[in-house]
Amino acid sequence: MTTPDLRALLRSPEQVPSPTATSAAGIPATPPTTTAAAVPTTGVPGAVAPAPADAPAAPPADLSGLTATPPGAFSPEAARKDVPILHRTVNGHPLVWLDNGATTQKPRQVIEAVSAYYSAANSNIHRGAHTMAREATELYEAGRNAVAQFLGAPSPDTIMFVRGTTEAINLVAQSWGRAHLGPGDDILVPVLEHHSDIVPWQLIAEETRARVVPVPLTPDGEIDQAAYADLLSARTQMVVVSQASNVLGTVPPVREMTALAHRYGAKVLVDGAQAVAHMPVDVQELGADFYAFSGHKLFAPTGIGALYATPETMAEMRPWQGGGNMIESVSFERTTFAAMPHMMEAGTGHISGVVGLLAAIDWLRGFDQDAVAAYEQQLMTYAMQAMATVPGVEVIGSAAERIAVLTFTMAGHDPASIADWLDRDGIAVRAGHHCAQPALAHYGLESAARASFALYNTSDEVDQLVASLRRLGQSGQSGQSGQSGQGAPAQQA
Repeated sequence: MTTPDLRALLRSPEQVPSPTATSAAGIPATPPTTTAAAVPTTGVPGAVAPAPADAPAAPPADLSGLTATPPGAFSPEAARKDVPILHRTVNGHPLVWLDNGATTQKPRQVIEAVSAYYSAANSNIHRGAHTMAREATELYEAGRNAVAQFLGAPSPDTIMFVRGTTEAINLVAQSWGRAHLGPGDDILVPVLEHHSDIVPWQLIAEETRARVVPVPLTPDGEIDQAAYADLLSARTQMVVVSQASNVLGTVPPVREMTALAHRYGAKVLVDGAQAVAHMPVDVQELGADFYAFSGHKLFAPTGIGALYATPETMAEMRPWQGGGNMIESVSFERTTFAAMPHMMEAGTGHISGVVGLLAAIDWLRGFDQDAVAAYEQQLMTYAMQAMATVPGVEVIGSAAERIAVLTFTMAGHDPASIADWLDRDGIAVRAGHHCAQPALAHYGLESAARASFALYNTSDEVDQLVASLRRLGQSGQSGQSGQSGQGAPAQQA
């Protein structure tokens, strides 16, 4: 077996290879392709589309054609070629993966980079004196540098590795919140938010006698900016807001909200879990004091994520977990801690996860990010128009700015039964409360179905979703009402 060259991952993400260069995992790159394919915005399906054709039960034996796209070029078809799992079948149909809000599928470059790390470079990091320890450390810190550049952070030293967004938010609540929150202090959290943006602050508020204050939504699913401005005060110590909602797709005016919070001396934590795969991010432009995201929603492995903090805010943070790697020296009389960001990285980190994250960022930055964002917006417009033709379907939320997330109910059908029906056609969607129960309660719901898109999804897949929902409506089958949410699994994300 030929081991992919992991050293290729050590190049700066800003250095783009020529069309004849190899990808991060050592795979030959393809000749230049066309830019983003246009998605039709008119002529949505008005009649029942044919059922997906039968496909082979197993993926193609030869996956050698799953090669990388040259930098600057983008088409969904080119992205799909890099993602092996999209070429499998489910229940006799080609897989249609519309559960990207829960997790994204992984390009071959990421899969091979992780495999190559364990095959050729596995070692612990930072304190080893041998060659492989140095190589593993180089890869780990190259990942930190790549994350910093990807987020527009001023320095790699502002990036802390965590398991994901949830751990990052808990880290901030414990390491910053415990030291700075007290009786009478306010933590503002919009009703829009994921449970991970609510529960850690409820826990620390109970301990410090601060309070979590909900910011209401408008009928279309946007954060009520007038109410937000009214709730801000000298008591406000922290504002927690998602750059994009996992359940409604809403993209709030984060930069403006951050600037307003700073007038009151409050810190702002931006949850970027649903944003990083869909739009360019610049934490300095946003003015965020903290910014968190999960790698698995950015085409990287599970169990790895990152937290950005400004140098000023880092100086105000205390150690959260103690142990190896986060110390400078230890005695029974006194322990001194390593400099940030290492002080927040106790124990052995998810080294292979960082390698996979580095490869994922390298892969994603090979595409024109503005072209990706524009394509996804076109695809979302098409999907909204197409879903409007399905009798009984109601899409939740209508914010003017949103990512490609489409949460919906269907009259007479429980969300779990909708997801089960679609699965029979090989279409994967989410059903449940999406770890955003307050946001669904805003619409009088306990549960809903959700289709969430990524750069490798196509208008043909939207057509398959619509056709399957039409067949469900015509099937005579019925389920419990989507209003009750009974029987729907309580799925995350």
